[in-house]
Amino acid sequence: MKQDRFLTGILIGIGVLVVIALAVFFTRQDALTYVSDDAPEGVVHNYVLALINRDYEKAYGYLADVEYKPTYEEFRRPFLNGYANPGNAAVDIGVSEISGDEASVEVTQIYNPGDPFSSGYRDTQRAILVRQNGAWKISFMPAYNFWDYSWYSEPPKP
Repeated sequence: MKQDRFLTGILIGIGVLVVIALAVFFTRQDALTYVSDDAPEGVVHNYVLALINRDYEKAYGYLADVEYKPTYEEFRRPFLNGYANPGNAAVDIGVSEISGDEASVEVTQIYNPGDPFSSGYRDTQRAILVRQNGAWKISFMPAYNFWDYSWYSEPPKP
């Protein structure tokens, strides 16, 4: 009789923990919100978030208007065709360094392991931004899941 109550107590405890875990899971808030565009790291954050949300027009608005800028269709095509896939890695936006009308922002891509026996890895590089008409615009992004390396490149000569 004593063991039955003990077992019942354990099962009730497990049930309470499961209910609490489910409540936390379904009531948590997504932390993915747009931030101010005043700082270079805010521009990079919003660019990445716009791509994750598949808001290509908003993301395209963060690109610098310099030579060989892709058209909107050239910009959108790699994401629609799956060549650039923002869902393949997590991104951590770091600090920025500003020098006049140019800035660089630390961008770390975090890759999950492909199997349960290996660890993921991090790749930290820097995005390049320029100030145009008082706003920061991206001219280079090192993360291939968020950028196509043909953009801003001189087209090959025939």
